[in-house]
Amino acid sequence: MRIAIAGAGKVGKAIARELVQNGHEVLLIDRDPLEVRPESVPQARMLLADACEASALEAADLGSCQIMIAATGDDKVNLVVSLLAKTEYGVPRVVARVNHPKNEWMFDESWGVDVAVSTPRIVAALVEEAVSVGDLVRLFTFRTGNADLVEITLAVDSPVIGRRVDEVRLPVDTALVAILRQTRVITPSPDDSLEVGDELLFVSTTDQQAALQEIFRRR
Repeated sequence: MRIAIAGAGKVGKAIARELVQNGHEVLLIDRDPLEVRPESVPQARMLLADACEASALEAADLGSCQIMIAATGDDKVNLVVSLLAKTEYGVPRVVARVNHPKNEWMFDESWGVDVAVSTPRIVAALVEEAVSVGDLVRLFTFRTGNADLVEITLAVDSPVIGRRVDEVRLPVDTALVAILRQTRVITPSPDDSLEVGDELLFVSTTDQQAALQEIFRRR
């Protein structure tokens, strides 16, 4: 995929390194000459420009990108970049970094944001995950569709242990998207059995998550 990243600071460069290692074509955009150094991420393209300006996004050929990541340290900039990417260039997927939790409510589809990433929320989710085997943990929210990516780790006394995926009836508007088992990532199939310690990743609407947790709750 072709991916543009607004913001070539530490966060933007870290994201770019991961993406190029996975075989994606990455363009980093930043207006600071000190940040736009090709040697910092040799496999990525660099563009010295202000991502809030339409001329810069035109030069970046943003319309050919499948994903735009607004990763600057300024929430106002991230919102403007997201809105331009979605409304002016029709980028299918827009991901935006939320720097200040108080601004999180603005990062939604009205500003062109498909996925808002808030570091405090992610850290909190990881802390919850570490101490809450058997409980539902929200990892992040998809603004479009009022859905969340949630995780449940199967406890030894979960009622679904040993059952096949197709034997577990999920609530409506809920999909099992992956099973993490030790070092493996498993794409669920109907015949896969569920084991103790499996981390199950679901996409689920908010109003169905209580019912989802009840299915897997330890007895």
